Amino acid sequence: MTPRRPAGIFAPVTSPFDASGEIDTASLRKNIVRGLADGLAGVLIAGSTGEAPLLERDEQHRLTAAAREAIPAGRWLLVGTGAESTRAAIALSRDAGAERADAVLVRPPGYYAPMLDPESVLLHFRAVADASPVPVLLYNIPKYAPVSITVEMLAGICDHPNVIGIKDSSGNPANLEAYRAAVPAWAVLVGSASHVKRALELRCEGGILGVACFWAAACVELERLVRGGDGPGAERLQARIAGVDREIVGKLGPAGIKAAMDLVGLAGGAPRPPLRPLGPADRERVKELLR
Repeated sequence: MTPRRPAGIFAPVTSPFDASGEIDTASLRKNIVRGLADGLAGVLIAGSTGEAPLLERDEQHRLTAAAREAIPAGRWLLVGTGAESTRAAIALSRDAGAERADAVLVRPPGYYAPMLDPESVLLHFRAVADASPVPVLLYNIPKYAPVSITVEMLAGICDHPNVIGIKDSSGNPANLEAYRAAVPAWAVLVGSASHVKRALELRCEGGILGVACFWAAACVELERLVRGGDGPGAERLQARIAGVDREIVGKLGPAGIKAAMDLVGLAGGAPRPPLRPLGPADRERVKELLR
């Protein structure tokens, strides 16, 4: 049976920490419930916005379990399980499966990027997909994992029955279009809120968007406008979302997203060191953008 494909707008939810720096699963559940009420199709745990490289394996496991409690049937729980070793990525994927994740998101390893040719990365992806108890989405994010996933690489793994899609955070609509053409049977999800309208026009399934962590309703409305054929309305809303995406998500990262969440009544809080909270000037800038 062909597995279902994720579609719609997803939030790569942040990882809340309490005053002592420990994960705060109660706040995570509250954030998720509000996002789902605003129309999200699901969430991603332990993505880039969720500070995945700064989480311990047990913490990621507990965050996944807490998220599963908050997500009803019919909505998606995605979990980032990228790691520097194939062994670690498999272990994280099995953890996610044990907590009933619907799919995992796997980036290329990056630390040894100069030594990793496309075949090495494909072998890594295949090994994870072979071992994962749930379907796999690939994750192209050159900003943090400098081995880009090329169209040629997709041709080398598109036949794997446990790989169902790809998230593209390159920020390049031409790359997104090439992916869409290369893997018509996969879900293709955009990772930049600045390009949602274009992605949907290309018949991509949706997006995993940092902006959706604090402005989910607008991202969901943008999808509705595009799919409903309201081009002018979609264009206006896309421009507003793109401005916030560039300034808060693109320039300020997890700290900026968490600050925005605080300002709209969600549990944002501080990022985990070595990341630092926003200073007064940046926090004021976020406040002005949200107005």
